[in-house]
Amino acid sequence: MDDRSTPGTAPDVWPPRLAGLFREVSPTQWAIDGVVGIVFAAVSLLSMRAIGSSSLLVLIPTVILMIAALMLSRLSPPLALAAAWFGALWQMGTQQQPMPANVAIFVVLFATAAYGSRLVYWAGFASAFLGAAVIAGYLVVIPQIWRGFATSLTESATTAALTFIAALFALLLSWTAGALFRSILRGREVRRAQRDAEERASAEEERGRIARDMHDVVAHSLAVVIAQADGARYAAAADPDAATAALATISQTSRAALADVRLLLTQLRHRQSAGPQPTLADLEQLYAQVRAAGVDLRVDMDPAPVGAAPAAVQLAVYRILQEALTNALRHGDGGPVDVGLAWHPERVDLHVGNRIGVEGRPSEPGGHGVIGMRERAQLAGGRLDAGAEGDAWVVRAEIPIRAVAA
Repeated sequence: MDDRSTPGTAPDVWPPRLAGLFREVSPTQWAIDGVVGIVFAAVSLLSMRAIGSSSLLVLIPTVILMIAALMLSRLSPPLALAAAWFGALWQMGTQQQPMPANVAIFVVLFATAAYGSRLVYWAGFASAFLGAAVIAGYLVVIPQIWRGFATSLTESATTAALTFIAALFALLLSWTAGALFRSILRGREVRRAQRDAEERASAEEERGRIARDMHDVVAHSLAVVIAQADGARYAAAADPDAATAALATISQTSRAALADVRLLLTQLRHRQSAGPQPTLADLEQLYAQVRAAGVDLRVDMDPAPVGAAPAAVQLAVYRILQEALTNALRHGDGGPVDVGLAWHPERVDLHVGNRIGVEGRPSEPGGHGVIGMRERAQLAGGRLDAGAEGDAWVVRAEIPIRAVAA
């Protein structure tokens, strides 16, 4: 239990001094409470005719207080509890008999346990015991005293005890029902919060995936464009045809990158549209782009994949190769780039190696590209290592292949 209102309430709509007394009630709840209140008031007022031991002037305040307690039970449990106590004390002080309007007390106890703050929650619990004691005293002990204990003391004590137990059972039953309803409300709140947290986590994961895809697409495409632009600049005078081919490659690569970026931005705006993801069939196009940039790319795939690998594995392999080849274009010395793929039944082993000059060697494998590749491998359940091996920079990855249902 806590000091805040129950789930779904908004006490901040009230002035600060009244925020702890009132809860927000929906129009539907207002309508239901209004109808119940009108019916209850009609029954209570009509029942006063059957009570002939007290005048209407004495009965009306009790009935009004009980009606007020019932009407306030959902809106303000503390005020409802106070109204019920005032009505009960007035009723006993004016020596009235129990009446149908007293049913409101059970509703109020339910409301204190279901909707009240921690203080009101326990005040309702204590009121059940105190109310049972007051009922036993008012209905048994005081009349026995007035009659000078017409029955034996033992019989009077037994009657008082039984009355107390019966009243306590009835009052605690209402309070316990409210406590159970409170638990249901809290359970709904927890489930709602859990769903919200899962949706936020899913959104963050999706944004992270899109950010990695954006990085891979843009970095790779720009690396190809830069390599082609440099080659075209050097070949423009000696070989105009080579410069023209380089410009065509730049145009093609830029258009493809623009289409990929637009697709990723569409996914960012509309998360429900996942969009197509690269597969192993797209590797040849990736190799062609790298070779078009003037890189001697050597690909060795042994053994070849048997059947269709899971989509997550295909995406991880493609993105890791894309980033590794992009790094080779950026930092390589122009020499050959070796790519190795081994599709085993339970895993795929991947490595990309190329020579790099001392001036182009990263101080450590901690750039964003390496981090992104490692995250790709980890998301697929595998691992990735990148570092210098002699005069070469090598990326090695191992990604498990989970069984795919036939």
